[in-house]
Amino acid sequence: MTTLETYIKEKYDNSYDWFVEFVNEPNNQMKVRQVQGLREYLVGNHKILKRQNFKHNGKQYEARKIVLQYAKTILNFQKNYLLKTPITLIGDNDIVTEYKKVIKQGRYDRLNTKILDRVLKYGECYEYLFIESGIIKSKVIDLDSGFPLYNENNEMIGFVEYFMNDGIEYYNVYKHDVVESYNNKGGEVKMTARYANLSGLPLAYKNENEMCETEGRSELEDWASIIDNMESLLSKHSEATEKFLDPIFLSIGQRINENMPSDIIGKGINLDDGGEAKYLQAQLDVKSFESAYKALQTSLLDISGTPAVSMNKTDISNLSEVSIRLLFSLAEVKAGINEEFMREGIEDRFDRIRKLLEYRGVTFNDDEYDTLNHVYHYAQPSNNKETIENMKMLREMSAISIESIVSQTPYIQDVAREMERLEEEKRDGLGEDEDVVIDSRVDVDGNVVDE
Repeated sequence: MTTLETYIKEKYDNSYDWFVEFVNEPNNQMKVRQVQGLREYLVGNHKILKRQNFKHNGKQYEARKIVLQYAKTILNFQKNYLLKTPITLIGDNDIVTEYKKVIKQGRYDRLNTKILDRVLKYGECYEYLFIESGIIKSKVIDLDSGFPLYNENNEMIGFVEYFMNDGIEYYNVYKHDVVESYNNKGGEVKMTARYANLSGLPLAYKNENEMCETEGRSELEDWASIIDNMESLLSKHSEATEKFLDPIFLSIGQRINENMPSDIIGKGINLDDGGEAKYLQAQLDVKSFESAYKALQTSLLDISGTPAVSMNKTDISNLSEVSIRLLFSLAEVKAGINEEFMREGIEDRFDRIRKLLEYRGVTFNDDEYDTLNHVYHYAQPSNNKETIENMKMLREMSAISIESIVSQTPYIQDVAREMERLEEEKRDGLGEDEDVVIDSRVDVDGNVVDE
């Protein structure tokens, strides 16, 4: 198995600044240009803006260039559908308490959203964990700034981070045990710092790519062409409407020599017997346009896994839980796919956090650590009343525990804290032994129901 030292020796002849050549390799620069192109698309620089102006009836017309920012809307929906509600930790109480403290101090809930955003937009990103002032933190490295090295077994053996600031190029070279920092200030590449690497190489988050196991693929590549066609169709239809908005006046049997004033409304003319005057106007095929545009729009929503109801394309009312699930079935599938790579990365993060906690004297045995898991809460609209009634029925059948009910109820986010409160109530004599009176006039939302 090839190691980083062997790789540097065989490919770069143990060059001092081998990482500079590595970053500038064609495949890495191609990746940088691809990310820049995706960023340009997201800010609105679409293919439609390259349309050339044209002449019509001897006049120069500026081509219509209508930009549809559907990409941002769809990506925001996918991101918030999975992570609008922070993930919930479950497992042994001691380890969950410690990990929740790390997550809060390191602001990992926001970091998870940022990572998912980068993977959806660009296909992959990287996370590096470190300890700063006694707090475990992470930083996200974008695809166009991070360059991993893989061996023949697709295992990461090294990582180079590159960025430029104020004309100076900076390089951070990550090895298994050390991190080395370089820059070319003064025109020559020099090492400026060397740190112990406590957490190992950066974590890679990537979605599925049939062409390469070590690289991800941007979501935009699947449906950006559909948006381009929608923009082209809408722009051309807008042009056609403007061209034929002013009809042609036609007189038959009599020549009209007088110029009609253009500043009055309700003009009239006198014609000789047998004369005729009328306006000629081209007929636009609006139905064909609507059919083609709707087909493109439906394809866009289907391919991206976005339910039409979330984009205000379907009217709904009084739906059951089953009907809501059917409407959001594609979104559920897409969220499940996104959950896979997020779960894999977060589980690796938990391993690194465990290692860093050991440096702070906090340890867990394997049995305790194996209980640690995390749960995602999709932002699917739900009938909360129906959900709670179902859980109540299961509880009466002794088929579900209080903790399971608390973890699945839509009104509780902090499961561990809620369980502590329930234990406090039980100790105070207000728990399960207390007779609970349910007022049928009050619904699950606390509203009084008229009988």
